[in-house]
Amino acid sequence: MADNGIMTITPRALYIAGAVGVLISVLAWSVEWSGLAYVCPYCRVQRTVIGVLGVLLLFARPGRIVVPWLAYTCGGFAFVVAAMQHFNGWKRISAGELSLNAQWYIDPWLLSGCAMLILVAQLMLVQVACQRPLHSRMEVR
Repeated sequence: MADNGIMTITPRALYIAGAVGVLISVLAWSVEWSGLAYVCPYCRVQRTVIGVLGVLLLFARPGRIVVPWLAYTCGGFAFVVAAMQHFNGWKRISAGELSLNAQWYIDPWLLSGCAMLILVAQLMLVQVACQRPLHSRMEVR
C-alpha cells in the first residue's frame, strides 16, 4: 500500500475524544455549581467551548463544512480567551508576583494552560476527522 499522506483516525477514537471533552466540560461546570471554584468568565468560556467541541467531534464527518466552521470559530474564540487569561499569569510572573493558589491544581494560570492544550487538540481532531478519506482503498499490485 502506498502512503497517501493522510492520517486516518477511527470513528471510535473520535467518539471517545468527543465524550472525554463533554465529560471534562460537565465536571468543570459541576465544580463551579457546587461552589468549590469561584465564578470566572474566562473559565466559563473555556469549559463551555471544550464541551461544544466535544459534541462537534461526535458529528465530524469527511467533506462537511458546518462542523469545522463552527469548531474553528468557537475554538478560536475560546483559545484567545484562554491565552488572555494565561498571559495575565505571565504578567504577574514578570512583575515578580508568582504565587499559585494554596490548592495549586485549581490555579487559573495552570488551568488556562491546560485549556489551551485541550482546545488545540480538539481542533486538530476536528480537522483530521473532516479530512479523512470516506473509504479506505487498498491498492492491488
